[in-house]
Amino acid sequence: MKTRILTALVALPILIASVVLPSYIPETVWIFVVIAVLALAAGLFEFYSLTKKLELKADASVGYLGAAALVVAFIFDAPAKAPELLLATVAAFVIAVLATQTFRFQPDFSKMLAGVGVTVLGVLYLAFLGGFLISTRLGFETQPYLSTHLLAFFFLVIMGADSGAYFAGRAFGKHKLAPKISPGKTWEGLVGGLITAAAFAALATWWFFPELPYKWSIPLAMVMAAVSVLGDLAESAMKRGSKTKDAANILPGHGGLLDRLDSLLFNAPILYYFARFYFAQ
Repeated sequence: MKTRILTALVALPILIASVVLPSYIPETVWIFVVIAVLALAAGLFEFYSLTKKLELKADASVGYLGAAALVVAFIFDAPAKAPELLLATVAAFVIAVLATQTFRFQPDFSKMLAGVGVTVLGVLYLAFLGGFLISTRLGFETQPYLSTHLLAFFFLVIMGADSGAYFAGRAFGKHKLAPKISPGKTWEGLVGGLITAAAFAALATWWFFPELPYKWSIPLAMVMAAVSVLGDLAESAMKRGSKTKDAANILPGHGGLLDRLDSLLFNAPILYYFARFYFAQ
């Protein structure tokens, strides 16, 4: 527990600075982008490491190239400014994977489908879903402070929900949510996470995000809290399948980057597209 807290005390100020500083020093906007790219790259490495334990033979080199291409597309906010470029990048990546793996698996084609599957899944899971956070940082510059407010709301709600679920589960947890996937999760923890997410969303609206009224911020936060649990369960299932407790040990007390990204990845496109539809009105 102490190690977990110490790691948070080091990592959180860096994350907060990367989110807030661009409001005062616009040039620092790239700090968040760099942190996001490094985190996604580390997460992709951990994902491919999990597949190695099952001998699924992902092609990491092709995967990293595809991830890099997607990251570049998200830096230019392709989901809004050039959606056809984003689709073309995904299509080109899938074609490239199939073409290269056709030759790679010549000695044993029986493993090709599994290899292609995990190679593509890793990139879509990390670079595609996570890329929406990069576009959120860079794609709403037309409205002052909007990117900062969106990301601050995002991390405040997700981390608040995670903490609320953890403490509520420890204090009141009796009914298992999905014992075969994650034995520690309970329905009481889920309710605690939803309540905490709603409370933090209300705090965000009152504190720094009046552009997002309570009638929208609270429901959005509760959806995000519920989706974050699904993201956590999906990653837990992958780790359980590979007989691994933590994806890595990069973050003492927290496991690997993948263990911290799971709930963020599922919510990144939700935040991005909500902001696109709501603030484009």
